[in-house]
Amino acid sequence: MPKREPGDTGEAAEPVSYGQSPYQPPSSAGQQLNAPIRISDEERELVSLAKAGDERGFAGLVRLHQRRAYIVARSIVLTHEDAEDAVQEGFLRAYQALDRFDPAQIFGAWVNRIVANAALDLARRRKVRNAEELSESIPTPFRDPAEGGELRERLEDALAKLPDRARAVIVLHDVEGFTHAEIGEMLGIPGGTARSDLHHARQKLRVLLGNLRD
Repeated sequence: MPKREPGDTGEAAEPVSYGQSPYQPPSSAGQQLNAPIRISDEERELVSLAKAGDERGFAGLVRLHQRRAYIVARSIVLTHEDAEDAVQEGFLRAYQALDRFDPAQIFGAWVNRIVANAALDLARRRKVRNAEELSESIPTPFRDPAEGGELRERLEDALAKLPDRARAVIVLHDVEGFTHAEIGEMLGIPGGTARSDLHHARQKLRVLLGNLRD
């Protein structure tokens, strides 16, 4: 894993506070998701600046894509803090790989795959180091005081027991409302695979939830 060196200009991507309720996309999110995929003039300019070594370019790219990157990370890891760590690590990796980024690609899709990989790496490390403590972190996701306690706890428990990618797919689709194609872009898998993963993830979730009704 890349390490930050003293004076590394990756410091342009400063930590961002995303708040404690990440699963509340803006009201216009549905419209944005259905818009044709294209590279905006602003993004083209920022990528050009970033690849030329101008820190303002990369800072602007972070500003444009940090929210969706956070949603990707948060669908994989169990806590808000781990999601922020994964986002920061992902953007750092992206910064260090800028010379290999093709400007003809969509930067957001590229960086989301990097963030997803960083989140998966972090989730695997957590499982190795803290296997006995996972149950204590289960109440953190999907915290909603308005929900019934027992049902919410059982749902959180079941989601935490799903494999990382299965949990990511079901949260990104059923909670965040992303399409199979968008999920595939984020996780670096074909859209058809995302659809199949979602089907299997729902089956596993039903088994874990036992006799709870849909």
